[in-house]
This record gives sequence, C-alpha cells and structure tokens, in this order.
Amino acid sequence: MGRTLTAGQVLGIRHDTVELTGEWGNCIGCMPRNCTVFLWGPSGGGKSTAALSLCKELIRYGRVLYVPLEDGYSLALQNSIRRLDLAECGQAFQILDRTTLEELDARLSRRRAPDFIAIDSFQYMGISYRQYADFLARHRNRTFIIVSHADGRQPAGRAAKRVMYDADLKIYVEGHVAFSKGRFFGPSGRAVLWREKAEKHWGAERLEGEYDIDTEQ
Repeated sequence: MGRTLTAGQVLGIRHDTVELTGEWGNCIGCMPRNCTVFLWGPSGGGKSTAALSLCKELIRYGRVLYVPLEDGYSLALQNSIRRLDLAECGQAFQILDRTTLEELDARLSRRRAPDFIAIDSFQYMGISYRQYADFLARHRNRTFIIVSHADGRQPAGRAAKRVMYDADLKIYVEGHVAFSKGRFFGPSGRAVLWREKAEKHWGAERLEGEYDIDTEQ
C-alpha cells in the first residue's frame, strides 16, 4: 500500500532536471532528466531539425545518440549538421545509421551508454506499441526523443498516438517552429528552429507575436 504525503512533503522531493537555454528554454524551460519527448509534425516542417537542435542542447548534460532511421548518412543530414554546427560537439554527439531495435537495445545495455537517444522516426522502427513500451521499460534511466510522422496535426497511426499520450513532453513542429503541447512550458512555449523558413510559413509579424496552434484536429 502506498503512503500518503502532505503537499509540503511532495514539494520537498528533489528531481534530477535539465535546464534548457535559448530557443528550447523559451519552448520547454526545465524538463526531467530521464523522460520521453515525443516530437511530431508534417513532412518538411522541421521535425528532424528540431530533434537535432534539441540533441545539441542536451549535450551539456551527457552523451547523445541520434538514430536517423529514415535518412541514414544522407546529404540532408550533412546539411543539418553544418547548419546547426553539430561537428563542434565532438565525441559527445554520435550518429548511428540504420539499426534494429534489438541492436539498439544491446547498445544501450552497455556501460557508458548514451544518456539521450533520439530516434527518427517511430514509424521507421516498424514496431508495435507493446514492443516500444517494453523497450523503454528496460532503459528507464535514459531520455528518449521519439520523432513521428503526422496525419494532419495528429501523430500518424494508432501506436504513435499511444506513444504521444504516454510521453512526458509533447512537441509539435510545423513551419520550423516547435510548440510545447505537454506538461512543461517555457516563457513562450515555442522554439523558432530556422527563422528564415519560419517567417515564410508563419509570416514575420505573427512569428514575433504571441500565438499557438490547435493540434486537437
């Protein structure tokens, strides 16, 4: 049987957190260190850029692994690496080309495994929700960034929707702007990932103002 705590006792519990800066500080602010970030949006809207940008921010807190299941070591990935200056991260940021869930499971079970893992995308993992849940349960001491395709402004597929509902942070990306839709919000609740393209999509005036979008459709 669980024990009860007063509100003051609950406030006294210490959590291991990550304080984000820059655009991600504006979007999320502070987040738990060991959690799941679900990041979704339409094709060409900046999902991979968002994942890579967040990876770079998290390097201040540990080792990061990016798994580009869709693109592999493509020209598009090279361009993103240059644009975000990810080469400056050195050994702290590793990229793993196409792999299986079993291989990734084994890699994360080793000593000195990465602290933060970004998987791009959930659909290309080709697994069920149960396989995903079991995998996360074996690696509770890691932070996962799960990138997903979208159907409209909802995650594509029933399994992806369940993954979103379970995630600690829900980040919707459209027009190269990331919107926090979950439990953690920074001052603006959004991050501008690529200003030139974001201005073309949203308009410069709207981009500078206060706005949000409805993903419940």
